[in-house]
Amino acid sequence: MIVNESAENYLETILILGNRLPVVRAVDIATELGFKKSSVSIAMKNLREKHHITVADTGFITLTESGRAIAEEIYERHQLLTQWLTRLGVDPKIAAEDACKMEHVISRESFDAIKKHVNGAL
Repeated sequence: MIVNESAENYLETILILGNRLPVVRAVDIATELGFKKSSVSIAMKNLREKHHITVADTGFITLTESGRAIAEEIYERHQLLTQWLTRLGVDPKIAAEDACKMEHVISRESFDAIKKHVNGAL
């Protein structure tokens, strides 16, 4: 399933907020990402149209099965790449920032090889 980087970031943010908050609303996403609520509303409309999220009448945002799958994949990439870069001696803040960029462009083959290497080094 092909999703653009922006959509991946929104889905990942919804996943992270959902683990931290009792409910996720557009205002929570805007605050977390430092975006205007209007920008988030447009993104939520697009994600809803692609069936990656549902939005209740109360404004609560929930990931669908496809949205959760994408979010979990991106989140796993982010966590593992951050861990890998940190182990290589990169400052944790820089490692997290770089992982955020890498998680969207790395091929599945390269990610799986890094994952195998990192998990084998444990």
